[in-house]
Amino acid sequence: MTNKLSNELSNLADGLLEAGCIKFGEFTLKSGLKSPIYIDLRYIISFPKLLETIGAAYLPLLKGLNFKRIAGLPYAAIPIATAVSLQGNYPMIYPRKEVKTYGTKAEIEGEYHAGETVVVIDDLATTGGSKFEAIEKLTGVGLVVKDIVVLVDRQSGAKESLEQAGYTLHAVLTITQLLDHWEGNGKVSKEKIEETRTFLKGS
Repeated sequence: MTNKLSNELSNLADGLLEAGCIKFGEFTLKSGLKSPIYIDLRYIISFPKLLETIGAAYLPLLKGLNFKRIAGLPYAAIPIATAVSLQGNYPMIYPRKEVKTYGTKAEIEGEYHAGETVVVIDDLATTGGSKFEAIEKLTGVGLVVKDIVVLVDRQSGAKESLEQAGYTLHAVLTITQLLDHWEGNGKVSKEKIEETRTFLKGS
């Protein structure tokens, strides 16, 4: 069992469950696999208080890092990065998914200067694939990336693959911590917790 969550993280974990950002049932994933858990952190935008709590939860991890600005990843993490920016007074930028074909044709939105270190802010870490695309866009304009901070690490290999490439992944919560917490307070049935643990081990 992992260490017990602090009060703030306990409330955040329960808030994610109550808001429907993490659901238990049977869901078909993009890969075609049937999953007993579904994490959709885009839902957060409909719950301003929860979004504010999430923004604050990133700050203890960011305090120990050296950087000039934060870079939110489109689309799910842009509201989260905005909340973090407001709470920590950190300047924010974001790499575009599609480069504009008109106007400034910007690949990165917001003010930045080559040579600056940025921390990547994302919602979820699964395998790390989408992070590499975004990091390439950021480093392509001369920015330096060392750290990625996410709300939930699904513990499906992202930490390891990012580490191999020289990046460090930090997570506010891991899926193990969430499952242990909900098992402890009875918010999710033992059967669903076990089913999810078994699924995550195999996926």
